[in-house]
Amino acid sequence: MQMGMKHLLPCLLGLLLSSCALKYDSLLTTGGIPNIVIQESSVLDLQSKELKELPAALNKPTIAVYPNSFKDLTGQRKSNSEFALFSTAITQAPEAFLIRAFKHAADGKFFKVVERVGLDDLTKERQLIRTTRKEFEEDNKLKPLLFAGLLVQGGVISYDTNTTSGGLGARYLGIGTSKQYREDTVSVSLRLVSVSTGEVLIEVLVSKSILSVGLSQDVFRFIELGTELVEVEGGFTENESVSIALQRAVETGVLNIIETGIERGYWEYEKTIIKPIDCGECIGIRG
Repeated sequence: MQMGMKHLLPCLLGLLLSSCALKYDSLLTTGGIPNIVIQESSVLDLQSKELKELPAALNKPTIAVYPNSFKDLTGQRKSNSEFALFSTAITQAPEAFLIRAFKHAADGKFFKVVERVGLDDLTKERQLIRTTRKEFEEDNKLKPLLFAGLLVQGGVISYDTNTTSGGLGARYLGIGTSKQYREDTVSVSLRLVSVSTGEVLIEVLVSKSILSVGLSQDVFRFIELGTELVEVEGGFTENESVSIALQRAVETGVLNIIETGIERGYWEYEKTIIKPIDCGECIGIRG
């Protein structure tokens, strides 16, 4: 009986490892050691195809996003039960996602986005150009900077962890498997403000779920007349990127702002065809 168990154990181990390799065969080598593959850098596209494929605007509105007008308002740190972490749970440059979403809306044919994040550097460089031209007595004048008629304000207002969690497992004759999941939620608020009147024209609140899933499998057997125990464990965890989830929430908010502006007559498409919003897990609330 014990000899049969010795022959059965390698088969069980092979079954355990092969089941993990079915989904993550690219991460496992023949020796069972993770093989880290360094991917080449690539330009990230918009997460929302609906935003990119919008029709162009008839008259492109000019908007500005200041660095302190859209930021992380949660102040939340990464959670760790063993020691304190000073790294923030949310990126400290969320305005980059917002500027990118406005700039690439309708493939760059809907908004004029003016630079305000590096305004000090831009002003210094323009002053340097004026000084240089003055020394060489050139009459060519710089074109004035574009002013924005609309300001975009808001921020990441909440990041809730473990809003939903759970798991499921089973074991039979020393062979077991289990699956755990956890759901977090990030919420983004956007406001479109008129520079001439200070009125909040459009307000949007968007929530996006962030899912984490873990799968583990294990096998244990007693050998040598029950005096020795052999146990093997394996598993993997897949976490959705917080930055990608934040990017999707921001893009959904921009998409809602555009369509709300169409409904209220603030701007109009060159074409009259409007595609419906399909955001998946994103939930938008317009005001």
